[in-house]
Formats: sequence, C-alpha cells, structure tokens
Amino acid sequence: MSTFRIVLLPGDGVGREVTTAAKHVMAAAAELFDVDLEFSEELIGGAAIDATGEPLPQRTLDACIASDAAFLGAVGGPKWDGGTRRPEEGLLGIRKALGLFANLRPVKVTEATLAHSPLKPQIVKGVDLLIVRELTGGAYFGEKKRDAKAASDLCVYTVAEIERVARIAFDAAQKRRGYVTSVDKANVMETSRLWRDTVNRIHKAEYPDVALDHMLVDTAAMRLIQKPRDFDVLLTENMFGDILSDEASMLPGSIGLLGSASLGTRQPGLFEPIHGSAPDIAGRDLANPAGAILSAAMLMRYGLDRTQEADAIENAVTQVQKSGRFTADLGGAETCSGMTHAVIDALSRAFWASRHYSVQQHQMHWG
Repeated sequence: MSTFRIVLLPGDGVGREVTTAAKHVMAAAAELFDVDLEFSEELIGGAAIDATGEPLPQRTLDACIASDAAFLGAVGGPKWDGGTRRPEEGLLGIRKALGLFANLRPVKVTEATLAHSPLKPQIVKGVDLLIVRELTGGAYFGEKKRDAKAASDLCVYTVAEIERVARIAFDAAQKRRGYVTSVDKANVMETSRLWRDTVNRIHKAEYPDVALDHMLVDTAAMRLIQKPRDFDVLLTENMFGDILSDEASMLPGSIGLLGSASLGTRQPGLFEPIHGSAPDIAGRDLANPAGAILSAAMLMRYGLDRTQEADAIENAVTQVQKSGRFTADLGGAETCSGMTHAVIDALSRAFWASRHYSVQQHQMHWG
C-alpha cells in the first residue's frame, strides 16, 4: 500500500485550529478506509515571517513540491500590517510556484443550512454552483508601482492562461448541469475582451455540448443574490473570482462553511478553506471547521483521487449539520474541536453502519 504525503501549512490566526480539525478528520477517514497518510508541517505567511523573515521559506516550498497534496489553514493579520513583507505573499507565491492556476470553490445550500442563510429560503433553496477562478494572473500578479502621488497595478492576461482555466470550467460543467457563465468586464477592460473572445473560441471548438453565456461582473454580483439557482459553473478571472466567491459564501450563511481546491496541470494541489485568519477569535476554539473539513474532502477527491473517502467526509459534515450542531458564526454553541469530534463520530458511525448492511446483504444473498 502506497503512502500519501500531505504537507500541512497552518499559517496564522485560526489557521492552526482549522488545520488541526482537517488533519484529524483525514486521519480518521484514512484509518477507516485503510489509507496510509503521512503528515508533515511547515511554515507559511506571518508565522514564517516571524521565524525566518520570509513568507514562503524555501524549505516549505520544497516540502510541498515533494508532497502529494498540501493543506493550508489561513494567512495574514494586523500584526504584520506595515511590514516590509506581507503574509499574503506566501499564499500568492506558493500558488505561482506550484503552477496552481485554477481555484475551485463549490457553494451548496443544503436543507441543514437553509435556515442560516441571510436570504429568503425560496431564493437559496437548492443552490448548487461552482466558481472556477483563474489564480495566477491578473492584477494580483501584475507589475505594481507607487510613489507619493499615484499607484498602479497592471492587469495582464495571456491567451494561454485563459484557455487552460476555461477548459477546467467546461470540463466541470460536463460533469454537472452543463452550463457555464463566464464573468468579465468586457464593456470597459481590454483584458476582459480578450477573455471573452478566448472563452468563445474554446467553447465553439471543444465544448459545443456545454451551454455558455457571458455576464458582466457587476450583473453577476447582483444575480448571485437575486437568482443564485440560475448558476451552474461560474468562470472568472482572479480578482473578480476572489470577490464573487466571498459573496457567494453567504448564500449558505457563513464564509466558514466553504472549502476550495487550487489545481494545476500536475500534483500537488493546494486545499484551503476560503475564510481568513480571524485573529480576533484565534486560540479560543470558536472557529467554524466546516470549510477546512470540506477542503480536506476536496484534497481526498482531487489531490489523492480517493472519491469514497471524500464522499464519506462530506456526508458526515451534512449529518452533523442536520442534527442542528453549528458554531457561533451560525448562531450555534459548538466549538471548533466539538464540531470536529462530531464529524469524526458521524464518519465512523456511517462507515460501520454501511459495513453491517453489506454483511447482512451478503448473508441474505447466500442464504
């Protein structure tokens, strides 16, 4: 049996707490399904700046390159404001170094979370969408200039960058409901006009079976609140995707509920909850671990190709939510560690119940 090597990058703030939660759930699933996982831990973000002066030490990068998958908690916080190095440089740097150009952020409103949405149930019931965000281009990575009187951030996209992330979105749509909405600002920005032309060409040549439409980013922001059920796969550039996915996180009620996968053309991928470091609650066992645990499920699915384990983890989270157990961000009284233990318990119960059912079915078949 081969061993999967997973690098843990707790980072800053609540990152350590939610990373611990994800690790414990992955370890529990691995034990139940007889998978061999080997965990190691490295520094990134503000914690790395404090220890080494660098937000992404070479040791961390080397460990991630040699791994099968990397899990990140969160980076950043006011402690490092005004410093010469920013914790976020570590996150942007590792995405770039590993060639992780596509970020997948699923948003699903279940019956268990329906009552926690700030929107009316008739608007969000049944929402099941996927945001595919380009991750290594655009203004976040363009040339930056600043003097006493002005500042600029250069937004650049190449045809090749747009083509590869478009294919990820179209491939995903083929496995879902077959509908891609490409989000841009083509009425103003030249990069968006290139984006739209390139997406149209890839669609016509390679994915004629997938429905495609285009939407300006301001309209998309409005429609996510007005008619979120209309969306299947949203394809968009880096900055727009960053903003829209945080907006979409409120459909089920909390940014703490959503996980993400950052993927490239080769492993390893990087898996992380979409919330920030929340330094105000760090170390108090108050963070919602659901997004981190669901990111762990995505790590199993996309990083290790262990679909059965991913399904089991996702189902366990749903079962705990159905029982009415939530953390404070959703009006509940559960702690981060309490939710984690509940998910592990649900995971174990479902596993052994399925095994018992299988034995019974086997005995009935053979008399």
